[in-house]
Amino acid sequence: MPRIDPSTLTLEEKVVSINRVAKVIKGGRRFGFSAVVVVGDGAGHVGAAMGKAREVPEAIRKGTEAAKKHLIRVPLVGTTIPHAVFTKFGAAQVLIKPALPGTGVIAGGGVRAVLEAAGVRDVLTKSLGSANAVNVVQATIAALRQLKDAQVEAEKRGKPLAQVAPKRTLEAIALAEKQAELAAAAPPEAAMVPAEQERGFERGRQPGEPGRGGRRRGGPGGPGGPGGRPGPRRPERRERRGGPSQGNRPARPGNMPQGGKPNAG
Repeated sequence: MPRIDPSTLTLEEKVVSINRVAKVIKGGRRFGFSAVVVVGDGAGHVGAAMGKAREVPEAIRKGTEAAKKHLIRVPLVGTTIPHAVFTKFGAAQVLIKPALPGTGVIAGGGVRAVLEAAGVRDVLTKSLGSANAVNVVQATIAALRQLKDAQVEAEKRGKPLAQVAPKRTLEAIALAEKQAELAAAAPPEAAMVPAEQERGFERGRQPGEPGRGGRRRGGPGGPGGPGGRPGPRRPERRERRGGPSQGNRPARPGNMPQGGKPNAG
């Protein structure tokens, strides 16, 4: 496989794991760090490597430089892979299967980092065996190396693509072509809608239609206002203990003298 020039690609790096290691020497322990880094452009190119150094930034830099030297090309069919593949690396086992658009990346850990860096958006995966980040990443890279382009294989065998590619691959190819046609036929810019009309559409009514409610009371479209629903009726104000008001309360019988006037004391 020809080597890929990283200077012609826009690569993004992602650190999968950082591990602290120690080396026992005569005077004690010497600590260092190892970093597993994945780089990719999100369009079918990905690479992974591990860097070691006494400091974390230096370990990441070494891992990034090594990963750029080992880039591979991943054949994609729309947003997924052409076919299923199962591979092993050490004690790690990785299964990768194509999925329909909208599924997403069903993966985790190092497998997810590698697939997202490669540009795969819909895929089903399963990681078996060891969960060591180094082995899982290398097993995923080995699985992507085994992928074959369906169109190239059909030309080699002298058969049509429908007889070589799986059903999901054909569906993904047809959907990708349809999306490309719709994107080419779509207008460049949609007509701008005023802010008032946008708010009207969001509330589920047409512009100019009477309002069904608002935050302010008495305002246009609000409760109690013109064009809105009537406001809630407030209950009558009640005095304490539910009795009549203080000014209309009759005097006690014991304080009323014979003449009908209350006592001064």
